[in-house]
Amino acid sequence: MQTAHDITGYRKHWAARFGTAPFLPMSRAEMDELGWDSCDVILVTGDAYVDLPSFGMAIIGRVLEGQGFRVGIIAQPDWHSPAPFDALGRPNLFFGITAGNMDSMVNRYTADRRVRSDDAYTPGGAGGRRPDRSVIVYAQRVREAFKDVPVVIGGIEASLRRIAHFDYWSEKVRRSVLLDAKADLLVYGNGERQVCEIAHRLAAGESIQDLTDVRGTVVVRKSLPQGWIEIDSTHLDAPGPREPHPDPYADSPQRSPGTQAAPHDARADTVVRFVRRVKNTDRERSVIRMPAYEQVARDPVLYAHASRILHLESNPGNARALVQRHGDLDVWLNPPPIPLTTAELDWVYERPYQRRPHPSYGAANIPAYKMIRFSVAIQRGCFGGCSFCSITEHEGRIIQSRSEQSVVREVEAIRDQVPGFTGVISDLGGPTANMYRLACRSREIESACRRPSCVFPDICPNLNTDHAPLIRLYRQVRALPGIRKVLIASGVRYDLAVESPEYVKELAQHHTGGYLKIAPEAISESPLALMMKPGIGAYDRFKALFDRFSREAGKEQYLIPYFIAAHPGTRDEDMLELALWLKRNGFRADQVQAFLPGPMASATAMYHSGKNPLKRVRRSGGDVHVPKGLKVRRLHKAFLRYHDPNNWPLLREALRRMGRADLIGSGKDQLVPAYQPAGTGGSVRGPGSGVRRSGTSRPFRTQHTGLPRTPSR
Repeated sequence: MQTAHDITGYRKHWAARFGTAPFLPMSRAEMDELGWDSCDVILVTGDAYVDLPSFGMAIIGRVLEGQGFRVGIIAQPDWHSPAPFDALGRPNLFFGITAGNMDSMVNRYTADRRVRSDDAYTPGGAGGRRPDRSVIVYAQRVREAFKDVPVVIGGIEASLRRIAHFDYWSEKVRRSVLLDAKADLLVYGNGERQVCEIAHRLAAGESIQDLTDVRGTVVVRKSLPQGWIEIDSTHLDAPGPREPHPDPYADSPQRSPGTQAAPHDARADTVVRFVRRVKNTDRERSVIRMPAYEQVARDPVLYAHASRILHLESNPGNARALVQRHGDLDVWLNPPPIPLTTAELDWVYERPYQRRPHPSYGAANIPAYKMIRFSVAIQRGCFGGCSFCSITEHEGRIIQSRSEQSVVREVEAIRDQVPGFTGVISDLGGPTANMYRLACRSREIESACRRPSCVFPDICPNLNTDHAPLIRLYRQVRALPGIRKVLIASGVRYDLAVESPEYVKELAQHHTGGYLKIAPEAISESPLALMMKPGIGAYDRFKALFDRFSREAGKEQYLIPYFIAAHPGTRDEDMLELALWLKRNGFRADQVQAFLPGPMASATAMYHSGKNPLKRVRRSGGDVHVPKGLKVRRLHKAFLRYHDPNNWPLLREALRRMGRADLIGSGKDQLVPAYQPAGTGGSVRGPGSGVRRSGTSRPFRTQHTGLPRTPSR
């Protein structure tokens, strides 16, 4: 793995003399109280400002403050005019813009494209406080207010739209958000390392146009720079017969689709095809030319190919730069950022957060804060690689873990500082509950690996699955004075957990409050393979251990499995099999989660193209069944809620069509009764994901982890 500048090792900017702000200012009056005449950086966010390391802009703001910069925040501004974006004046260095902890479209719309009535990141939970495609709108308003101030966009919304991407809400492929927002720079992934470098280089007098080499950023170029080797992506992962046979992707016999008619000033030394391989010594100056926006927009198969290339080039240890033509401009993706070290991550999470909302909100309830105020993030990243999930695309698959001492200090800070604390830590987790300190046994192998997952189709033999450090952390935290209970609310990767029965015992006997959520997502082989999830046998093994250890502790506890309806690869027969499994095991879904094609996910490429980008993409073969349309999505959700009388007419019709009328009746092995209660037969209930044990009365509610949330489905 390459090295990077330690973010704690920069010489502090001169403004560090002003000291630490109680809260990052949101008004000129607060700036005056701090003695500031201006801000060095102004952050614009679609979330309310909560000074807690579960809110992205609080982290970025405090990290920049730790570098000596004066940082202000404009939270949830009225986007209908540029005036609110002038609230703190002109920043000396740049505006940083994010939609917030969630993609604004995922935040605002359900998987059925219905407008949500609430927003957990807004005071009072009120909906409608952020615009659709917030990054674009905020950037436009900032440009209207200050035409010449550098604009840097980031966060989950920008990160997952960094190249041409399929947009579920408009059902078309959109350009890179960097172009639509007319921003100067896009930061993707967790942005601490990037924003520190950007801020210090701008403060040293560099122009924003000079910052073209920052890892984890996207820039616009007019042509390739001098001395670079261009690699045609359609030859790197050849989608058709090798030359001299015609490339089936080619627009014409003269040019393969990944190779544009280059502008006259393009200066790439070589366009690499099969005749030449790039030497390892040349990798640092090689760039992969992906099919252009115009090509992937009109050709879904090329879109799937581009998606595959993007995911293959995601390991910070070996990823190369990517470039994609948009009209007469190149969108240039620098390689991913180097993951933070444990010391750096500790420093990030131990900034002087106030751990509560900005005082300007008064006593208003911010639901997301209420859910996560007693939780602690212990790690970042996920090597699961689930095709429907955006965590790996955003945070990477290399686990970054905090030290035990840092986690303990944060728990003590919660105990001593957060109002309303009753002694219960709601979560010690992250994107996954049990990947803390797990990593490849060899740094050399890790740096060279191109697998999208370390646990699919099987756990890699090079992966260290020792849960001992996590068990030790759990025990250390729950032994602290004033801590009565430590719950684990992040999703447990059960195929990893069964590798450590001692961990399952610890989890069941000390860290489960009656219910534990896990996510099989499906039980049939076809959707599971496309999800990159383990078979249901791993769930059965975990359940056997969990039940055994719960009984030994004298506790009645249940697993709460989560499933996705209408995922690519799922047929009606698969959903029927799942419904029968749920009934046989006594589960009833309170709500159901339909697949939502988030931008840049591999499953989204399947949804759009009908191809499987987890393997080499070809025009013939590799087809994926995609359940599309409101009718089939309603049916798949209805199978998950087989017990709801409102769904019985739809299910009876489907069962007859499938030749399974034998499942209609009141027998214990039948799915739905033949009778229909009066006043029932309406529509399917709205989206969600929890299922509960039949006969239990306590509802299961999803809890947020201590990590800024990303849309995982």
